[in-house]
Amino acid sequence: MQQYLLSIYQPDGAPPASVNLEQIGRDLVALNGAMRQAGAWVFSDGLVPPSSATVLRRVGDELLATDGPYAESKEHLGGLTIINAANRDDAIAWGRQLAAATTLPVEVRQFRGSAMPETPQRNDPPR
Repeated sequence: MQQYLLSIYQPDGAPPASVNLEQIGRDLVALNGAMRQAGAWVFSDGLVPPSSATVLRRVGDELLATDGPYAESKEHLGGLTIINAANRDDAIAWGRQLAAATTLPVEVRQFRGSAMPETPQRNDPPR
């Protein structure tokens, strides 16, 4: 099994009145249940608004902290799901279902450590 990150991107601001958040919530509960039953689900959650973020950046010998999102944009990372999948096609199939449930774009990316076992795992310190 390989692990994949399903990143959910949402537009800044309040959702349009046409968006049925209750239905989206029900669809997400059902999808997470299906992922659990299939043994694919590892973790998922939404994020608080990007205005609450703090960006840490090393500049020379200093570590600077800046309030707010890393980049100004019209959309932001709104939530994520981590899954186990046998291959990229299976991960994309789960990503399609997540995009359908949330009505938002979903990016599917494999974790490096699960793709190439000969490389340091993501929790290993840099060498």
